[in-house]
Amino acid sequence: MKFSEMPYQRPNLDEIKAQFAAVTQRFAAAPDYAAAKAAFLDEQTLNKHVDTLANLASIRNTIDTRDEFYDGEMNFWNAATPQIQECQNTWSAALLASPYRKQLGEEYGELMFLNAEIAQKAFSPEILDEMAQENDLSTQYGKLIASAQIPFEGGVYTLSQLSPFKNDPDDARRLAAWKAEGAWYKEHQEEFDSIYDKMVHLRDTMGKKLGYEGYTTLGYYRMGRNCYTKADVEKFRAAVVKYLVPVADSIYREQARRLGKQYPMNAADNALMFRSGNPKPCGDADAIVAQGKKFYEELSPETAEFFHKMLDDQLMDLLSTPGKAGGGYCTSLDDYEVPFIFANFNGTQHDVEVVTHEAGHAFAAYMNRKRIPYSTVWPSMEGCEVHSMSMEFLAWPWAEGFFGKDARKFRYSHLAGALTFIPYGTMVDHFQHIIYEKPDMTPAQRHETWKELAAIYQPWMRLDGEIPFYGAGEYWQRQMHIYQSPFYYIDYCLAQTVSLQIWALMQKDRANAWDHYMAYTRQGGSRVFTELLKNADLVSPFEESCLRGVCETAKDWLDHYDLTGLE
Repeated sequence: MKFSEMPYQRPNLDEIKAQFAAVTQRFAAAPDYAAAKAAFLDEQTLNKHVDTLANLASIRNTIDTRDEFYDGEMNFWNAATPQIQECQNTWSAALLASPYRKQLGEEYGELMFLNAEIAQKAFSPEILDEMAQENDLSTQYGKLIASAQIPFEGGVYTLSQLSPFKNDPDDARRLAAWKAEGAWYKEHQEEFDSIYDKMVHLRDTMGKKLGYEGYTTLGYYRMGRNCYTKADVEKFRAAVVKYLVPVADSIYREQARRLGKQYPMNAADNALMFRSGNPKPCGDADAIVAQGKKFYEELSPETAEFFHKMLDDQLMDLLSTPGKAGGGYCTSLDDYEVPFIFANFNGTQHDVEVVTHEAGHAFAAYMNRKRIPYSTVWPSMEGCEVHSMSMEFLAWPWAEGFFGKDARKFRYSHLAGALTFIPYGTMVDHFQHIIYEKPDMTPAQRHETWKELAAIYQPWMRLDGEIPFYGAGEYWQRQMHIYQSPFYYIDYCLAQTVSLQIWALMQKDRANAWDHYMAYTRQGGSRVFTELLKNADLVSPFEESCLRGVCETAKDWLDHYDLTGLE
């Protein structure tokens, strides 16, 4: 079924709650395993249907945030979701108490019980009001980002549409674009500060209501962290500072030399990898999708089948249009056993990375679409990001088709970008830990904290006020995850570290790299992150040797890469 044909009607919340209550009662009272299993499968079907309706409303709302109907539907789901989660929490309790737990575990895996225990720790009816308010604030942030209308050179642009100007080889034009973007954020500074301040205090209240020190412990539980701790993340952050920041620093020093700039550079100059311009796709959106089709057809039979399905059922919305929410994502529509990709093409290298990154998520979901329990279609968040970031690297042999004469530029800047991203992403995580440890910070103190962390994780970033929004340490407000998905961002860093292992394997044997990728992907979310890696013969990023090893390999590759003629 094509996406446009998928029906949506707001469900009756009372009926949904009654259905959850009835299936939970059936499960709890089951006289034998056959009856318990039947109730379990019915609960799966109910959950899939509710999620599908919620995701349809969310996708169509993000495609056009000005659509009044779906705006109203999001208001409904913002209020309804916490109540549905309460029903799911009751189900989780029944699952954990079931006399048939052993048989269910043998047939469907033990992981759902571990995750149910974590879900129990992340929820209480006491925080329903705060959860609804949090959803509303998240929607407010998304709308504010989507509403941006930025005057530039006689035109008016959304944040996404402004991006090509922010990469322009002309220094004056590029700087002007960064200043225009920053001016819009500064204009709405009070709103950004207010939304985040309310979010932080709401989350702190939720954590304390559940008996925790504040939000951090609750945040980890809400992220479904089931195989590593805050101490493990701190260990990873230390390894990033020790091994990766020096490599990233050398990349920016070499970049400054190519550009003829003094190091450290401002944000606008850091954005330009080559004096002649960053790599650009050699075709328009249709050409990128066509090359994506060629890539997936030639990569494997499995990826060919998957991408044809995405095209045939119109399961991608890629162009940047007025009123469209910012960013990009992949989600799933489980009633139809298909993924969906949302993006904002803007004529930059990013467009190609959408076709590889978000489609990496979508491919993994498609490969595992029939898993039971359906919560194991996807692994935990850091596990998901391995699929997408590794797929970006797996597309390298097809770079000429995407980038033409800029293919060499692309390979260099893609690897360099992966390496320089990890310190930034780690800084985002460190920032959030500090914020939730000190929820009563003023907005000014939060901005100052960001600047202090930038000195550690981004020594190549000159924050001298030339671009006021950046100079004041306010640029964390561009990162929607900080607002909408607290503690998510470190998942990208952990996954990028794993994807660099896939890249390193590719340098020796592409077929072997693909085998590792598929060994990882075929498991879906049936294991915790560290076990998924072990089963695919990949090293955990929590092992110091992992980051040290990929840094050495990547640094050697960059140092010996032929940049002749690329300035």
